[in-house]
Amino acid sequence: MSRLFESTRIGSLQLPNRLVMAPMTRNRADADGVPQSIMATYYAQRASAGLIIAEAATPNAVGRTYPNITAIHNEAHVAGWRQVTGAVRAAGGRMFLQLQHGGRVGHPDTSGLTPLAPSPVPLPDTIFTPNGHKAAAMPREMTVDEIHSTVADFAAAARNAVDAGFAGVEVHAANGYLLHQFLAKGTNHRTDAYGGSVARRIRFVVEVVEAVAAAIGPERVGVRIAPGLTVNGMEEGDTESIYPALIDALADANPAYLHVVFADPDNPLFQEIRKSWPGTLIANPVLGWGVPLPADGGRRAGERLLAAGADLIALGRAFLANPDLVERLRIGAPLNPVRDKGLMYVGGEHGYTDYPVLAEAREPVAS
Repeated sequence: MSRLFESTRIGSLQLPNRLVMAPMTRNRADADGVPQSIMATYYAQRASAGLIIAEAATPNAVGRTYPNITAIHNEAHVAGWRQVTGAVRAAGGRMFLQLQHGGRVGHPDTSGLTPLAPSPVPLPDTIFTPNGHKAAAMPREMTVDEIHSTVADFAAAARNAVDAGFAGVEVHAANGYLLHQFLAKGTNHRTDAYGGSVARRIRFVVEVVEAVAAAIGPERVGVRIAPGLTVNGMEEGDTESIYPALIDALADANPAYLHVVFADPDNPLFQEIRKSWPGTLIANPVLGWGVPLPADGGRRAGERLLAAGADLIALGRAFLANPDLVERLRIGAPLNPVRDKGLMYVGGEHGYTDYPVLAEAREPVAS
């Protein structure tokens, strides 16, 4: 049997298999970021994953990125998420919540606030808002006091997540959002203690992770990174220097796992990360950007990463289109194709909760 189906652990959490449902924003919260009941259905359908990492939730109002994304900074958010975690737990599943601050990836039309960022460097693209696509807003450079208060917001959000029933949280330091912006030369032009050298540019990420670990325990904390990723206009500049230093610093905080986005087992940096990281490593395989999903949903790529030292494999689109992905991969059943991209973000059940499971797919069609 493939190692994908072996049981394993993250911290004190026992997992029935090594398949992780990657966090995927699907814009099904209400206008205030409160999770809706349809989200409980969606996640419960996918509870056979070894671990579900729920979609990004913002730790404060100014960190909001797009319309109808989730949040976790007030009691209504906690109550909404509690419905989701309860449904997943009843279905036998386990969940972490990803914490994400958008930084410059935000807009006043969405949050009502001017975005904050390491430096006043705007997103080079347009951004989707409740009023359609708009030119990106010029972000305001964060003061040191605002940096400290944002660290505190992440810690408070982590406590809220545990109160909402999550087993832990994943700190999002990838994909061009605020923490990633601090790491990269292209977005961090600061000359104070949070900019300039690699040691200073990693400082904010390390402080966030340390604060979150202190708030809820390191065994409940994961960190997501994306070495070299250029999405959202990112230009790291010195990728090969950033991540070894970051990993050494994060290891001291002893989080439960490190999650590497678009991991390639042949990449020397991935190999160095695996060699240096002392704990559990989740790898999200390279399956192509903007191209169709492989017919096996990423199984072969995931098994290559396991052979290269990864401990768990995170898949996104395959879980989106296949609520029973674990069973389909286990028995070699064909996978549902991912439907038109637009259906992922338009709200409602279509392209969200209406993908069939195997039993439904096998039912004869009435004549």
